[in-house]
Order: sequence, then structure tokens, then C-alpha cells
Amino acid sequence: MKHKTGTRKQWLSARLKLLRAEKELTRRSDDVARQRQNLPWVRIDKKYRFETDKGDISLADLFRGRSQLLVYHFMFGPDYTAGCPACSSIADAFDGFVIHLDNHDVALSAVSRAPFAKIQAYKRRMGWTFPWVSSLGSDFNSDFNVWFSEKQQRDGGIEYNYREEAPTHKPLTKKAEKRQFSVDQGAVAQVAAMTGTDVATFTRERPGMSAFVLEDGIVYHTYSAYARGLDALWGMYQWLDRAPKGRNETGFWFRRHDEYNKL
Repeated sequence: MKHKTGTRKQWLSARLKLLRAEKELTRRSDDVARQRQNLPWVRIDKKYRFETDKGDISLADLFRGRSQLLVYHFMFGPDYTAGCPACSSIADAFDGFVIHLDNHDVALSAVSRAPFAKIQAYKRRMGWTFPWVSSLGSDFNSDFNVWFSEKQQRDGGIEYNYREEAPTHKPLTKKAEKRQFSVDQGAVAQVAAMTGTDVATFTRERPGMSAFVLEDGIVYHTYSAYARGLDALWGMYQWLDRAPKGRNETGFWFRRHDEYNKL
């Protein structure tokens, strides 16, 4: 056994020290939440359209009578044969809490560029019922920095998670390489294959979440987060962070929930 052991008294002493740090983190998290809510609202004037089972609808329609809207930018491009497994892991929790949001003046919707028929088929496979619409043919994903063109990828112009990425045809500095490819490229290729695509096609889609408010008939953008900014929404990892061995990851280990019995 490599991990240190101790008496119950030693454990309690260490636990109380950790408790102080956890309380400090909770208070800091509350403060950060207030800062999010104090961000200025940005009016949305573009007329985005989304495909649903009820036909094309507007961004305002996604609110479903509520005054607030949370959008999960689900990585599922037109060329994917299945949704991103990481996004799928996050989305596994949506059905459990969407009813609570609905009854607290907050609508939730996933948005992807995949055709709506593909989204419906994948929802049936996963057994999900939460709202999920297609933005194919709309600028929505591009405008909210979760989809980029092949030209942007090749020549530059990708700004994701509030920083610009180097063009793929230019060599990266060691610092930029570490920042841009924080996940092992073998794992990225593995995940891309799980969506039926190559790395370039897969990474033109990106994960994120955005928040909106509807006031006096006008939609405003209030907040967006990307990459590790989504960690707090990923229920699986919140539990693993409290497990004895933590995330304990060596490569890409998780699968869609219906694939574990196929390993």
C-alpha cells in the first residue's frame, strides 16, 4: 500500500484542516457565482433558427415560457455518426434536473449542428428526453465559439475559451503546444474515432455552455464557459474528486453509458 495510513485521531485532525479549505472554496465559489450574475448583458439581434420536432423555432422560443435559458453546446457535428462521448457523459444527468430547472424559471436545451434526425436517433439510443435542437444552417455555433471552419482551423482565426489558437499549418511553440493540446493526442484520435470522424473534423466542434435571459421580448447573452469551465457541470467528475483515488485517469477511459458491456 503506497498511501499513508493513520489513526482515527490523525484522520480527524487532517479532515478538519481540509474542512476549512473546503469552506473557503465554497465561499469563494459563491463569490464567483455573484460575479457571473453581475456580468453585463449583451443584446442578441441576430435571428437564429433551430430545427425541432415542432418545426423551425427562434432563440426566444427555446425559453419555453421561462425568462432564463441555459444552453449546452453538445459536440455532435453533421459528419459525426454519434455524439461526443464526453458530452454524452455530461448529458446523462440532464433528464434528472431539467424538471427542477423548468419549475424555477430556467429552460435547458442542448444545441448541436447535427441534423435533427440524427439528434433524435441518438437521443433514442441514449434513452434521453431533455430538449435538444439542431442549429444546422445557423451561425449560432460559430457566433458562440463552439464551431470553426476548416479554413479557420488551417489558417488561423480560432478563438476558443477566450484565447486564440495557432493555425495548424504553423509550428507551435512549446508553450502554445502545451496549451492547445493539453489532452494527449492519442486520446483525441480515440474519441474522434468514437464519433466516426478524424481529429480535424472532430475538433472543429467544441463543447461549451451559454446562458441567456429574455426580458421585454428581447434576448440577451449573459455568460458562456468552455473546456475546464464545464467541469463543475460534469457530475461524474464531482463524485470522482471525492473518491479515494480521485480521477485516477490514464488515457481516455470512459464510454457512452450503453457501451461498457461491450468492452
